[in-house]
Amino acid sequence: MNEVISIANQKGGVGKTTTAVNLAASLAQKGKKVLLLDLDPQSNATTSLGFSRSDYEFNIYHVLIGSKKLSEVVLETAIKNLSLAPSTIGLVGIEKEFYSPKKQNRELILKEKIKVVTGKFDFIIIDSPPALGPITINALSASDSVIIPIQCEFFALEGLAQLLNTVSLLKKTINPKLKIKGFLPTMYSGQNNLSKQVLADLSHHFKERLFHTKGSEACIVVPRNVKVAESPSFGKPVTAYASKSKGAIAYQELATVILED
Repeated sequence: MNEVISIANQKGGVGKTTTAVNLAASLAQKGKKVLLLDLDPQSNATTSLGFSRSDYEFNIYHVLIGSKKLSEVVLETAIKNLSLAPSTIGLVGIEKEFYSPKKQNRELILKEKIKVVTGKFDFIIIDSPPALGPITINALSASDSVIIPIQCEFFALEGLAQLLNTVSLLKKTINPKLKIKGFLPTMYSGQNNLSKQVLADLSHHFKERLFHTKGSEACIVVPRNVKVAESPSFGKPVTAYASKSKGAIAYQELATVILED
């Protein structure tokens, strides 16, 4: 098994980084060799795994501009089987690099960089920034599939059509194998009527694209959970920080479904 999965949604605050970090950790904890690629200039995935900017000299920016190979920036994390390609705020300047007149096939830069490590990992999970700019386009162009986290809050589906159109366009043009692996409802509260309504809307429109464990009618949802919110400040995924919490269990179930796919 060898799969590249992007976690994408141009809306911010929907749980992309939380999903990328905890899915990657859950797959690693199940014995798979996993590389987490932090493509967000905010570097939250890097921080969530216990790294600060002083812990590494080179990062994914240097890979994208061609001064380093991906294998040269990969860090080993405290989670067995989980490696990280860290990010930096400097990544915000990559758009200028991508759109220089001399740059060819700019949408495929990341895909080319990933090739050198693909055989070393069972999964490469990509945390993309909250925008449909060149970084996210590169992530989707390099991926086999995309998971779209959707928060169970007001305006949850806003902008979703644009993302789906982008995925469809990339599939028709430069990445015919790209597929939507599924939608993942996040920040769900069973006591909140709005959460229930958003989940009902998702189930109505995208029932076949929600994640279900074997034999279960209910889809996997990531609940609002204090342990999920706390874990990044301890530099750990919630699956390591509080493995029995509801949030951790949701991501463990998601990893199980992906392994069964």
